Amino acid sequence: MFRYPSFMMSERLMSLWLKRIIFSSLILVCADATILAQEIQRTQPTWWFGGSGAANFNFYYGTTQMLNAAVTSRGAFHKGDGVGFNAALLLEYRPDLVWGGILQVGYDDRRGAFDRIISPCNDCPAWLSTEISYITIEPSLRIAPFSSGFYLFFGPTLSYNVGKDFTYTHQGNPGFRAKDTWSDMRTIVFSGQAGIGLDIPLASSDAATQVNLSPFVSFSPDFQGPRSVENWRVNILRAGASLKFGWGDVISRAAVPRPVAVAREVQFSIRAPKAVPVQRRVRETFPLLNYVFFDEGSSEVPARYVALTKDQAASFKEEQLQQVEPKNMTGRSQRQLTLYYNILNILGDRLRGNPGASVTLTGASEKGPAEGQAFAESIKRYLVTVFGVDGSRIVTEGRDKPRVPSEQPGGTRELTLLRAEDRRVDIESRSPELLMQVGGPYSALKPAQIVVVQEDPLDSYAMFNVAGARDVLASWSLEVSDKGGTVQRFGPFTRDRESIPGRSILGNRAQGDYKVVMLGQTKSGRSVRKEASLHLVRRDEPKKEEALRFSILFEFGTAKTVATYSTFLTDMVAPLIPDSGTVIIHGHTDIIGDDEYNQTLSNERAAEAQSILERAISKTGKRGVTIEAYGFGEDFRFAPFDNNLPEERCYNRTVIIDIVPAK
Repeated sequence: MFRYPSFMMSERLMSLWLKRIIFSSLILVCADATILAQEIQRTQPTWWFGGSGAANFNFYYGTTQMLNAAVTSRGAFHKGDGVGFNAALLLEYRPDLVWGGILQVGYDDRRGAFDRIISPCNDCPAWLSTEISYITIEPSLRIAPFSSGFYLFFGPTLSYNVGKDFTYTHQGNPGFRAKDTWSDMRTIVFSGQAGIGLDIPLASSDAATQVNLSPFVSFSPDFQGPRSVENWRVNILRAGASLKFGWGDVISRAAVPRPVAVAREVQFSIRAPKAVPVQRRVRETFPLLNYVFFDEGSSEVPARYVALTKDQAASFKEEQLQQVEPKNMTGRSQRQLTLYYNILNILGDRLRGNPGASVTLTGASEKGPAEGQAFAESIKRYLVTVFGVDGSRIVTEGRDKPRVPSEQPGGTRELTLLRAEDRRVDIESRSPELLMQVGGPYSALKPAQIVVVQEDPLDSYAMFNVAGARDVLASWSLEVSDKGGTVQRFGPFTRDRESIPGRSILGNRAQGDYKVVMLGQTKSGRSVRKEASLHLVRRDEPKKEEALRFSILFEFGTAKTVATYSTFLTDMVAPLIPDSGTVIIHGHTDIIGDDEYNQTLSNERAAEAQSILERAISKTGKRGVTIEAYGFGEDFRFAPFDNNLPEERCYNRTVIIDIVPAK
């Protein structure tokens, strides 16, 4: 029979379960006193009661052979597993939306069977199974990091042994079978447990009894072992669900001031997409970031950059990287990063095809110009050796800081990230064959073109605007109901605007009409309720039709502004906008700096790009063009890339312009 490797497999299973938990959230809110002054309002329950049931995946490791004074196996048992169950009563305390505590008292079945062994008696097989069980007490700290239904919990486990049977069998002449109890079992065992859970509401927020169904997964490592002899251990991966009940206090009408100020300050509106395109073919003019970043402590080009052999380079063409690949482009795109990581090969191909072009490689390192020069020489050596570029066409320099550094004088925050961005080689050129359409005397390389299939494009999102939410509300959430009464819940949120893909709401429907309820809770604890309607229609894009995408990149801070790209936007982008077309502008930032500042910065850059394009369009006489501009700041859900590597952060400092033809 197949057996999981006990200890290591428990970690792998736990990782798999964690990845399958869908991150979602819940906020308990009451009805708006202004709108529902005659209805009962209730506070969020502080105490929750209920029970839980779960499957225990028990993994044995270590060694056991002497089972008790009367029975000793002919060989040592080491590994095993089994499935038991756990049932518990629970008490949960939630004084606020983040912190709380959980106490569970229950029965824990840790049964299992060891892997069969061959004992030294003419190859006699032997088996050992055990039925051990405990009464457990598990106090845990509960943390909901996003003030939502998703929570983490961890704490100690105190286990009192109540079952200690085993069955030992071996074949031979004669055979032997014993069903007995273990000796030297610890009466009390101390261990720990940690896990994640998700509270899913089963009752409306103003119901007298609140009910949550909470699936969870946890891992409990064995620090002591069930016996005081030998070193047998039992690790437990637990997966199950809790059913919790809570009762909020009734708030009298006289006790709750009418939130007149809140009603004035918070306004709720929806920007519904004209139609919900599921997929769109996009031809993207992708800017080639002219930086190669180096790892600390090494002057070799990092392995994430694609390196070719001489034979591979001989047949390499930039066009090979521009093939159509239908990938999910909703979030971070490996397709574009793959293009960037071929930057040295693209540069080599362009230099080979333009014998009159030349480049300057300027390396920078906080350790001094010598290491910066070594960075640049590594790249030059690759271009000369692999692509056969004449070394006289490549100038190398070394500096302690790039010409446009990310680390600013006097800066004290997030210096590790900023210095990683300054440990790089800048690829610059005055050759028009390599030059981009914007910049100074030294400019970035010309962009490349790729064609991709984008799922859930930005204009398929429904935008939910709660003006004043950041200042007035602690959080807010959405309840979206269709005509059949099915309710979808989203949130909680804290920003003034949130976006949800239309397809997430529509599902498989071709169209739908929805009632949308915004439920908010002010920072003083009062409730806000707003309603609106939403109509969505699915649209299938023609397969041969293409949208266009352009991006402009910014240095850290304000080294470049949108105005720097005015010529590019006016002369290159605006003429490609068709009559009655739609232009969608979205600004993004990296994660460095304050979230609110980044949000404002992305809003301003998107709005400035909109102004430049509107002026250019008005001069051309085009008609019926719609322009929409949005700033997403550092919001990871919409960021084009991750923020782990310096190149990802640089690509996230961007304004992206999508041009969608008229339908």
